[in-house]
Amino acid sequence: MSGRKLTRQQQWRIDKVQQERNERAQRKDSRLDEGQLGASQAGLVTAHFGRQVEVEALEGELLGQRQRCHVRANVDSLVTGDKVSWRPHLLPDESGVVESRHDRHSLLARPDMRGVMKAIAANVDQLLLVIAPEPEPHANLIDRYLVAAEHTGISPLLVINKWDLMEAGRLDAVLVQRVEQLLVTYRKLGYQVLISSTQRQQEDLQQLQEHLKDRISVFVGQSGVGKSSLINLLLPGVDLRVGSLSEDTRKGRHTTTTARLFHFPVGGQLIDSPGIREFSLGFLQPDEVAQGFCEFRPYLGHCRFRDCRHQQDPGCALREAVEQGHIAASRFNSYHHIVKSLQEAD
Repeated sequence: MSGRKLTRQQQWRIDKVQQERNERAQRKDSRLDEGQLGASQAGLVTAHFGRQVEVEALEGELLGQRQRCHVRANVDSLVTGDKVSWRPHLLPDESGVVESRHDRHSLLARPDMRGVMKAIAANVDQLLLVIAPEPEPHANLIDRYLVAAEHTGISPLLVINKWDLMEAGRLDAVLVQRVEQLLVTYRKLGYQVLISSTQRQQEDLQQLQEHLKDRISVFVGQSGVGKSSLINLLLPGVDLRVGSLSEDTRKGRHTTTTARLFHFPVGGQLIDSPGIREFSLGFLQPDEVAQGFCEFRPYLGHCRFRDCRHQQDPGCALREAVEQGHIAASRFNSYHHIVKSLQEAD
């Protein structure tokens, strides 16, 4: 015999009972002996594990130590990089509790499989975009990352790795010229560009470390540009840990975008997560993409028509700026390529 179909009211009651059970279970999991908790203090979320987070003490006797923590039911969702007020458990193998989250100054997010924006990391200060002569960097890919950085209000820093290939005469002269012209374009726009190579490893590493000091950074860029090698140089002794994290979160059962925070020995932190490295712009509208091109901004809103698509529209202020040399044609073409790819993905 087939089961009787539930009415809408009956289904609502079942769902409500299930929700109440889940809430009771969560309260039970979060129930702690208050007498075993230390005083409230500042902490930093360094990893996220389902209902629990890992918190590093930013003050007091536990300074620098990390402890798993439950999260109070009234605390908004937490991500790696969040600063919190928490109470550590007095026993080392027990869990503390997070009582509140501090305000964020930036938030990195990406759409999940359903298109819903999911936070990945908070309070990131800068995004390091790593490129290299091989594989050849393309303006469109670079611009996608720069648009994402501009949209989130995070400072981008271009790092061109494997620079020794440019100087050793091992590359085609035309390719060298294209790469050099790319760098000229971005420097003119005010973006910082750092050089990195194995030949000048110590000198280049020191310069990069100065930009990382006292900041929370993330590394992005296409495969093969040397991100992992660069990170391993900056994080000696934890290279296997970084590699394991990257693989576990890319493949197999662990498909979540869990991010983990690491400390650079000379100061500053790195948040590592595939969810950060694989930026998507699918959540942006064409006008938001245009805002991500910093040199477009003085001309936006000055087109003859409000619904100007910045193509062959008469009176387009952006196109006129390109013709007058105020905007690079390559950047204008890159903007249209990004918008077209987003429209085709819809």
